[in-house]
Amino acid sequence: MVDNVFDEGGTADYDYKEDDGVSGFVMAGFMFGASVMILVGAFQITGGLAAILNTDYYQPIRRYSLDFSTTTWGWIHLGLGLVTAITGFSLFAQKAWAVKAGIVLAGLSAINNFLFIPHAPAWSILVILLNVWVIYVLTRPGIISREPSLD
Repeated sequence: MVDNVFDEGGTADYDYKEDDGVSGFVMAGFMFGASVMILVGAFQITGGLAAILNTDYYQPIRRYSLDFSTTTWGWIHLGLGLVTAITGFSLFAQKAWAVKAGIVLAGLSAINNFLFIPHAPAWSILVILLNVWVIYVLTRPGIISREPSLD
C-alpha cells in the first residue's frame, strides 16, 4: 500500500508499506466465516440442550443404523457446539491454530448433522450448508499464514 505524503514544497514523497497479502474482501469473508462458526456452535448447543432436557424433543428413528438415544445425540451436539463456538471466538482473536481447528470442526459438524438428518432434516441440512460455508472461507488463499506463529 502507498500513503501519499506531501512535503512543504508540494512534491510527493511516497511511504511504501509492505502489503500483508490479504485483501479486505478476504478478511471480511474470514470475519463473516468466524461469525457463522459461532452461530453454528450456538445451533449445535441449542439442539443438544433440547435433546438432553427434553428426551421427547427428537423422536427416535426405527431401523436406523446409528441407533443412539436422543440424549446421546444431545450430548454429542452439545460438546461439538461448545468446541465450535470457542474456536469461532478464537478466530476473531486471530489465533493461528483456530483456522485449522475450524476446518476440522466444521467438517466434523457437517458429518454429525448428516448422520442426524433422520431426526431433524431441515435443521441438519441448514447446519451442513453453514459448515460448508465456513470450510470455504477458512480455506481461501491468504487466510493461513505461511510464516510460523508464536501463538
